[in-house]
Amino acid sequence: MTRKGRRAGRPRLVVHAITAEEVAGFGVPKVDPVMTDAGAVPRVGFVVSKAVGNSVVRHRVARRLRHVVRDRLGTVRPGCTLVVRALPSAASAASAELGGDIDSALRRLRLSRDHSETGGAQ
Repeated sequence: MTRKGRRAGRPRLVVHAITAEEVAGFGVPKVDPVMTDAGAVPRVGFVVSKAVGNSVVRHRVARRLRHVVRDRLGTVRPGCTLVVRALPSAASAASAELGGDIDSALRRLRLSRDHSETGGAQ
């Protein structure tokens, strides 16, 4: 997914994304039906490597990211799959900063419903 999708880098994280339309365009003969169903909820995965910190720090960052993304799932287009990769600077970031980075990445990737309904105008 990270090779065929799109990505948006921010100071504390990188968001990799692929939409159901992009998956269908790859000509994959057997695709996960959750990925191709336009009414499906977005799926999100998190990558928090050892570069971020020790186990306690990594789990804290992952919990913050889950909380931040959960609040924004309603604004993401259905059928999208996201992978949020935390960078080392995420360890010292507040939840509000992580939320700002997520919002910025989703706008850049044009994955929010608000952005697609307005035709790209911000």
